[in-house]
Amino acid sequence: MDGLFFIQTMEPLLDREGWVLGYFESVFQLSAERSGEIVKDIAMMVAVSSLSVLAAALVLLPIFVAFNRGVMGLSRRLLDANIDILTVLGSAIAKRDSDTHAHNYRVTILAIRLAEAMDLDAASIRRLVKGAFLHDVGKIAIPDHILLKPGKLDADEFAVMKTHVVRGLDILHSSAWLADAADVVGGHHEKFDGSGYPAGFAGGAIPAIARIFAIADVFDALTSRRPYKDPMPFAAAMDILHAGAGGHFDPDMLARFAAIAEGLHGRLTTLGDVGVEGELRRLVGHYFVSSPA
Repeated sequence: MDGLFFIQTMEPLLDREGWVLGYFESVFQLSAERSGEIVKDIAMMVAVSSLSVLAAALVLLPIFVAFNRGVMGLSRRLLDANIDILTVLGSAIAKRDSDTHAHNYRVTILAIRLAEAMDLDAASIRRLVKGAFLHDVGKIAIPDHILLKPGKLDADEFAVMKTHVVRGLDILHSSAWLADAADVVGGHHEKFDGSGYPAGFAGGAIPAIARIFAIADVFDALTSRRPYKDPMPFAAAMDILHAGAGGHFDPDMLARFAAIAEGLHGRLTTLGDVGVEGELRRLVGHYFVSSPA
C-alpha cells in the first residue's frame, strides 16, 4: 500500500473442545530495509526461474526439432509408400484389362481439374484420387474369358462383369487408408438418370466425386488410343458426352467440364505418357503432402 509492505495475520481462538470463539488479527508494517530484501529475493527467484527455463529450452529445443523432423520424415515416407502402392495397384489393374497405366494417370488429372472447377474441398479431392486409381480394382476377380473377351459380352457375361463394383468395394474394406475410395469405386457406373449399376442411384444420390469421375473416365476412353481403336477427335468425343447430359452425366458438371476440356486435352496430349505421370505426381503431392492424408 503506497509502496509499503504489510503483513496481515489471523489466528483462530479455540476453546478446549475445539470450537472457534473468535479470531486474533494483527497487521504489521515491514521496515523499508526488510521490504527491499523481499523485493530483491523475489527478483532473484524470478531471474533464476527464467534462466532455468531458458537453459532447459535451449538444451531441449534441438532434441525436439530433431525428433519432429524424424517423425515428419517417417510420415512422409509412409505417405509416399502408400501413394506408390496406390499407383502400382492401379497400373496392375489397368494392364490386366488390356489398358495402360497412362489411362489412370490421365483420367485422374482430368477428374482433379474438374473437381477444382467445381470448388470441391481438398479432402474430397483426395478421396477422388484414390478412387480414380482403384475404380476398377474389382476386375481382379473377373475371369479372363469375360474380362478379355474381344467381342461384346452376352447378358450372363455382362452380369458377371458388373459384379466388379461390389468385389472392388470388398477389397477396399480391408484397408482403412483406401476405404474412402469407396464413393468412386462403388458409384462410377451409376448414371444420372438412375439407369446405372449396381444400386441404380440417380442425381444427387450419386456421390459428387463419382459423378465427376464418370465424365473424366468416358472422355479419356473416347479420346485415347487403345489396342483396339484409334483416339476419337476432341469435338466428336464432346458431342457424345453432351448427348449423355442428364442421362449418363450430371449436366451441371458436364457444362463445367466442357469449359475446361479442350485446354486440358491439349495439354495432356502434348505431355505424353511420361509427362502425364510427372504432372499427376505433382498434383498428388499438392493434395496429399501439403494436407493431412
